[in-house]
Amino acid sequence: MAAKELKQYTLEEVAEHNKPDDLWVVIDAKVYNLSRFKDLHPGGISVLTDEEIAGQDATEAFYGLHRHEVLERPQYQRMQIGTIQGEQPVIYSRIVGEISDVPYAEPTWLSQGYHSPYYTENHRKFQQAVRRFADEFIYEDAQAREEDGKRPSQSVIDKMAAMNLHAMRMGPGKHLQGLTLMDGLVKPEEFNYFHELIITQEIARCGARGYGDGLMGGKVIGLPPVLNFGSEALKARVVPEVFAGKKFICLAISEAQAGSDVMGLQTTAVKSEDGKEWIVNGTKKWITNATFADYFTVGCKTEDGLTVILVERGPGVETRQIKTSYSTTAGTAYITFDNVRVPVENTLGEEGRGIFVILSNFNHERWVMCCSSARSQRSIVEECLKWATQRKAFGKPLISQAVIRSKLAAMIARTESVQSWLENITYQMCHMTYKQQSQKLAGQIAFLKSYSTRCAQETAKDAVQIFGGRGITRTGMGRFVEHYHRTVTFDALLGGAEDVLADLGVRQAMRAMPKNARL
Repeated sequence: MAAKELKQYTLEEVAEHNKPDDLWVVIDAKVYNLSRFKDLHPGGISVLTDEEIAGQDATEAFYGLHRHEVLERPQYQRMQIGTIQGEQPVIYSRIVGEISDVPYAEPTWLSQGYHSPYYTENHRKFQQAVRRFADEFIYEDAQAREEDGKRPSQSVIDKMAAMNLHAMRMGPGKHLQGLTLMDGLVKPEEFNYFHELIITQEIARCGARGYGDGLMGGKVIGLPPVLNFGSEALKARVVPEVFAGKKFICLAISEAQAGSDVMGLQTTAVKSEDGKEWIVNGTKKWITNATFADYFTVGCKTEDGLTVILVERGPGVETRQIKTSYSTTAGTAYITFDNVRVPVENTLGEEGRGIFVILSNFNHERWVMCCSSARSQRSIVEECLKWATQRKAFGKPLISQAVIRSKLAAMIARTESVQSWLENITYQMCHMTYKQQSQKLAGQIAFLKSYSTRCAQETAKDAVQIFGGRGITRTGMGRFVEHYHRTVTFDALLGGAEDVLADLGVRQAMRAMPKNARL
């Protein structure tokens, strides 16, 4: 059915419709008939019948109270009856794949007129494709699932699998050989950590922290031990079905008794009498994706020390959902292992040397979290810049207040410094072997994560001050700021607490101190 042709009106004609039973308004050159809607208006009738609203151009008043997405809802689109003669709308809906023109809303390398030594033309094409994909297939599902708490839609996971995005989120490596990446946009041998950084940051733009973890975040941290330390037979059985989005995996290290203290784990694994099986007993807590995981990469205390074992869901494995500050779409759970029998072939790495398996996994996990944190901070900067320019207080735009500009300056400086340090470390990762990364970057990545999450919490606090009451309201203008402020501490804890990581960075530096260094 063809769209109806909208009539054009003058502002004078609209002004005649200023009564409760005959109520029109203009918003961004579009004419809306609110006569039947006034009684349903969440803000009450008096707001609409005000003499500065009824029959008037209410653009400024509307955007002082509502996000543009409100006008995109079908029930409100139907209220548009025309446009203003000789005028064109200047505010438009989200365009799939669009690069924002708001200052500092994009990293420098994506901002018009700026340059970067890190990104190639292929990276730019890859970013365009991933952003289009995220905008088209992930964004809406992220908003819906963050709200209703259901696990990410399988249709989204399947679409990601078709592009081999699940495989690419593991970083460069042999696991990409023979795969067609993003419809052939990048060759497996050319894929590097900057491509992975792009994927992580484009997903983070959705502004749904719980969903970001629910979207197979457990795989990002739970599958590397299988890839790097599992037997060929185990990898051949597990990895393809996880990359295809048919099976799900999580990393099960943290316990109620042991968080950052990995050596304090209490879950045990003992050999059966015939030596063919591990018998696992214990509990794990705050495990991402565990509610729907098929595989659990489990840190266990064994006779010779710590051992990492891949446990499959089956008899003796129970998971119970844990409600945290973010959405249950993340699948966070408490796990109970009760005499779970696991083939010894599922051992990852050497028996008793599981600490090395666990520690080798931390660098990539923490780096991924830094990628996400940097982009999330930038999204909040964009929200605050938009709000400060459109919101009026004391008769002036909010941005005219020096205290607001000061907060924005600090937010921007923090965001840019985090991204700059992140890109420097990413460049080093691209030119180091996995072993070299462990030796030289463990401290740097620990420092970056600690710094990034401290910056994030400061930015969250400032953003709430800029948005005021809207910054603590889960719907409406400040919903992304409220969500960010409520969930920002996840990055400060997951993968290692800030203070622990800062101390790790210093201890790593001390290991490299020359013995002859003197003042």
